[in-house]
Formats: sequence, structure tokens, C-alpha cells
Amino acid sequence: MSKADIRRGKFISFEGGEGVGKSTQVGLLRDQLAGRGIDVLLTREPGGSGGAEEIRKLLVSGDPDKWTPMTEVLLFYAARVDHLQRTILPALEKGQWVISDRYADSTFAYQGVGHGLDVAIVREIHRIATDDVWPDMTIILDADPAQGLDRANMREAGRSEKAREDRFERMNGGFHARLRQAFLEIARADPARCRIISAEGPMEEVANRIWRQVAVSFGLT
Repeated sequence: MSKADIRRGKFISFEGGEGVGKSTQVGLLRDQLAGRGIDVLLTREPGGSGGAEEIRKLLVSGDPDKWTPMTEVLLFYAARVDHLQRTILPALEKGQWVISDRYADSTFAYQGVGHGLDVAIVREIHRIATDDVWPDMTIILDADPAQGLDRANMREAGRSEKAREDRFERMNGGFHARLRQAFLEIARADPARCRIISAEGPMEEVANRIWRQVAVSFGLT
């Protein structure tokens, strides 16, 4: 999180490539925590606040090449600052736990490594824009990119063309292979914060893997 202890709640983010099951696992973890009397706020990126949801519409739909990598980064950080200031930080200051479906590691992976933008530049933008706010824990769900894309594409196929949020899914296969390696490298570089969890197998088994990590890390056993 921030270098200053600015809150009482805990901040957990979920990361990973397309179709790894983040949204499902976010909900299951919320249920586990709520069952222990913990007040939990679920949120997402891009989005999670009024302004950030408006920016989301610009980012997740349309042609894969509609933005340059730097334009994407700046749009994501415009959304992230609004999300932090209006949703995440107020909740943490009230003692709520916050679970976010994606946060800054996605920008490092997608726009940094995936699109070839200098990660050091992205890191400096993060420091300036967010006052270096990071989650207490980041769960990185890892799965074969091809399998994840199949699941993501099946999900989007059930939506009307106007409602689809498949811009990143439609980027080429090499992009998604780079994403997987980027997330694994992020975890290796910050083992105190990040936990790599296999997303393979039934969702209940994945949820149990996640819960074991969360329970041990936050003394909930």
C-alpha cells in the first residue's frame, strides 16, 4: 500500500490474463471474508467510480489499435486516480476491506510489457499519480493464455455486439503470451505482496488455494 499507513482496512487486488476467472474468485473471496464478519467492498479496474466507469468505455471496447500505448497508460491512470480518491481510499479509511478486480499491475503488464512501453516510465507515472499506493496483497491467477482466451471469448459471445468489452481479447496471441510472463515476473520481483495461484481446475479448488494464502497472510486461520 502507501508508504504511509493511511488506513485500517486491507486492500487486495486480483490480476492475471484474460479469462482466468478473476471476477468469480473475487466474489468467492468476498463471501469468505464476509462470513468472518469483515466488511468488504468489491470494485474493479478500469472503473469502480463514476468518472472511471466513463473512461472504461473508452478502453475496453473498439478496435485493438485505437490508442497508442502511452495514451492507454494515461487513460488508465486518469481512471485509477478517480477510483482511488472516490472509492478505494475512503473505504479503507472507514475500515472496510477492498478487493479490486485488477489494479496497477495490469497496466505494467498490458501497456508496459505487452505493448513494449518502458516499464520504468509507467512506474514513475504510478508514483506521481497515486502517491505510490499499492495493495497489501495481490493474487495473480495463472493459466494457459489460450485456454483463458477461449473462456473470455465465450463470455463475450453471449453479449450483444454493442455491449462487448473484448478489445484486449482481440489482441494477437503473442500479446497474451507476453502478458502471462509479465505477471509472473511482477510476482517474482515482489514476493512480499504477490501470490501466484494456479487458476487450473474447478473454481472451488482455486478458491481454496486463494483462501489459504489470504488466511495465513492476514491471520484469519
